[in-house]
Amino acid sequence: MDGVDNSYSVLMSVYAKEKAEYLKQAMDSIWNQTMPTDDFVLVCDGPLNEELDTVICEMQVAHPVTLHVVRLETNGGLGNALNVGIKHCKHELVARMDSDDISRPDRCERQLKVFQAHPDVSIVSGIVEEFTMSTDQIEARRVPPETQQEIQFFAKKRNPFNHPCVMYRKSDVEAAGGYLDFYLLEDYYLWIRMLQKESLGYNLQEPLLWMRAGSDMYKRRAGWKYAKSQKALFKYMKNSGFISETQYLKSVAVRTVSSITPNWLREFMFKTVMRKK
Repeated sequence: MDGVDNSYSVLMSVYAKEKAEYLKQAMDSIWNQTMPTDDFVLVCDGPLNEELDTVICEMQVAHPVTLHVVRLETNGGLGNALNVGIKHCKHELVARMDSDDISRPDRCERQLKVFQAHPDVSIVSGIVEEFTMSTDQIEARRVPPETQQEIQFFAKKRNPFNHPCVMYRKSDVEAAGGYLDFYLLEDYYLWIRMLQKESLGYNLQEPLLWMRAGSDMYKRRAGWKYAKSQKALFKYMKNSGFISETQYLKSVAVRTVSSITPNWLREFMFKTVMRKK
């Protein structure tokens, strides 16, 4: 990739309930990329705790030029934090990173190669591998559809990109309105609006990131509040002509049942039906 502009920003948000050791592992996985960034934007979504602040201070000392910390006075949620953070990203290409996941060393290099080969693409993601205790013990893999045609079809039923490891064009995200408030579904809502604006996507059929799973992750996808949020998203998709009435009714029924089932059953369904071993 010599002679080609490989500049990109990294966008991460962290809040008080995150674990300091997870944050350090997540940030280290970015510093250790084979194609390093010169612009790491970390948004602190409200006041943090002493352990998290200690990790951030250590990172600022180690990377004084590259790391840019943005502190918000109050916790406003992931969508708001990312909208603020993206304005601080100085490059057109932005790599998303969660504060408890671990990127593979060549993740960003592989994504940059796609953008260099296909300048018309707006979103590039890939496979995530879920783990609880160790990255040596993978419990499941979320494999998104590869091509634009497959992505368009898949998006009518499920999220077509793995948000924890997306890299996207900042201008195209902003043209679609950025992240809008949508309980636990800000990214899915953004992708739908971008696809409606004819943004092109691609998913590498290779693992890019280790995602921390466990029962807590499945608990977040439960309850009537989450069920209502999903219903509202699919209603938007129906009303905007993205899906049919039949697709809307089927999706709402399936999502509602999944949201109100016991957590152990939901976790079993995700690992055996929605994921690949």
